[in-house]
Amino acid sequence: MGVDAQLVGNALLLALMFDALSDPLIGYFSDNFHSRWGRRHPFMYFAAVPVAVSYYFLWNPPAELAGNELFPYIVVMAVFIRTLITLYEIPSSALVAEMTTDYDERTSMLSYRYFFGWSGGTLMSFFALTFLLVPTAATSNGMFNVEGYGQMGLVAASVMFFAIMVSALGTHRFIPHLNAPPPKEKMTIKRIYSDLWATLANRSFLSLFLAALFGAVATGLAAGLSFYLNTFFWEFTSAQQGIIAISVVLSAVIGFLVAPYVSRTMGKKRGTIIIGILAFSISPMPVLLRLFDLMPANGDALLFPVILVVTIVDVGLIITFQTLMASMIADLVEASEVKTKRRSEGVFFSAISFTRKMVQGVGVVVATFILTLAEIQPGATPDEVSAESLFKLGAYYAPTIFFVWMIMIGFITLYRIDRKTHVDNLKELGRA
Repeated sequence: MGVDAQLVGNALLLALMFDALSDPLIGYFSDNFHSRWGRRHPFMYFAAVPVAVSYYFLWNPPAELAGNELFPYIVVMAVFIRTLITLYEIPSSALVAEMTTDYDERTSMLSYRYFFGWSGGTLMSFFALTFLLVPTAATSNGMFNVEGYGQMGLVAASVMFFAIMVSALGTHRFIPHLNAPPPKEKMTIKRIYSDLWATLANRSFLSLFLAALFGAVATGLAAGLSFYLNTFFWEFTSAQQGIIAISVVLSAVIGFLVAPYVSRTMGKKRGTIIIGILAFSISPMPVLLRLFDLMPANGDALLFPVILVVTIVDVGLIITFQTLMASMIADLVEASEVKTKRRSEGVFFSAISFTRKMVQGVGVVVATFILTLAEIQPGATPDEVSAESLFKLGAYYAPTIFFVWMIMIGFITLYRIDRKTHVDNLKELGRA
């Protein structure tokens, strides 16, 4: 819509700063909330309608605003939608650690969550690319069909409302069996942040938080530049991008099957490191090979199948990695409870929510820096971008994303909870 790339990045960064304050608070209130519907479900039900409404308006800005005039609107809507999603996402994620304490069953349950999460997003992308972001009389490339994005906002908002309600209603019957909140006490800002600090002052949590932080930056970089890589670097059509999008359903199946197996056979930490090194070495490889003229040329019949197969396998490994890492977060709950005597599922899973939204924050900011360095102008079409700019795009992208991902893997090595430690924690709490 003609907004400067750097301003878009700044808008999301401002929203991220707001998240840094709101996410742990929502997690804390979710852990301590008293109601006849338990600690989690009131937040989930409350979020449904506001999430859908705000997501619709995110993609349908006022017609009188254009170009950089949209900057304040983007800031406000980004804060709204991300905070409202947090109201649902943190309590919903926290249910996993409450519904089972089994080391491997947590991974299995999370594999379902990530399967449906990735499949839902993938099917939405496929639908949008196939039926909404299509060429028009005025726009030859469907990715520049602005009206299609507004229609996508309406469809996606409806699906999000439906998914939240199914999740809340489907788990409602478990409320009597979930953990009760601690006794009511007077809450002050000092007490809240004191409790947060005591909960999060855990070496294994810190290792995962820092790993997730760098992982989110890398994922955000990849997400922020995926349109440019597919449209400009590889010159794929909207139809080809639609096929790549729908292929991620196969990747979700890979993650769904592989994650529980890796948890059982390797353990979560070792499996996460091995799968992570493999996945994040494969991901930038096609771009790196292109820089050395070792990939088929754009338009070659072989190029698209190669990228498609690499994407399916690599994303499958990434989903496996994410599932295992989320399961490692769940195991922190008992380790923390042994020391603090409080169950803090919401606080720990707020870290996941925070880093997930980093995908649209710091990572996108890094992506906008790369676009600026590559001298790709806002609103440029593929035929307006020089070969030199495309080379710069790949040359900055591949080593940057690989380096950040390897920092992430390095932090995971500091995690200290394995199967035996988890069982010992359960025994100490009288739950083994």
